[in-house]
Order: sequence, then C-alpha cells, then structure tokens
Amino acid sequence: MENNSENKKIIRLDFTGCKTWQEFHERIRVAFDFPEWYGRNWDAFWDLLRTSYDIGKVEITGESTLSKEFNDCIKMTHEILDDNIIHQAQLKEHFEYEVID
Repeated sequence: MENNSENKKIIRLDFTGCKTWQEFHERIRVAFDFPEWYGRNWDAFWDLLRTSYDIGKVEITGESTLSKEFNDCIKMTHEILDDNIIHQAQLKEHFEYEVID
C-alpha cells in the first residue's frame, strides 16, 4: 500500500496462486487492511470498501493465475469495485481500479 499525490492509498491486490475462496477473501482483507473481523463475504467487502474514503486506486494482479473456479469471484470483485467508482463519484471522491495482468 502506498499513497498517491492526492493522499489517497494505492492498494495492491495480488491473487497469484490463490487456491480457495477463503484465501481469496483473506488476500482482500490483508490488501485493504480490513479488520480481523472482516466477514470474508461480498457484503462485508462492499460495506468496508464504501466507507474507505482514503483509497484512490486498486491495482489487481494475479487474476490470470487463477483457475476457472474463481471466475465468479473475479466478476464479483470487479462489480463491487465498479459500484464503488460510482459511489465515490457521488461523494465527489476519486476511486479507480486497474487489472495489471
């Protein structure tokens, strides 16, 4: 995690070699510095993400290393991040994400 010029964090979310959905959510928790009580589900991800106003960008790596069983997880991750772009724009805040690989 690092700060960009707007004092917003850049989150690096790496899914390389992820094997289980529990590990998938644990990587989300660690990358976003969510509390230990993070529920490791999509509602919890959305709830904590939309209240994190200090995040400016998420860079995702390792998607191409995941098996096809993770397609729904990747799709949901992108949908939540897309929804957060809209949510933050309504608050006049900047948020974006990029899939590096």
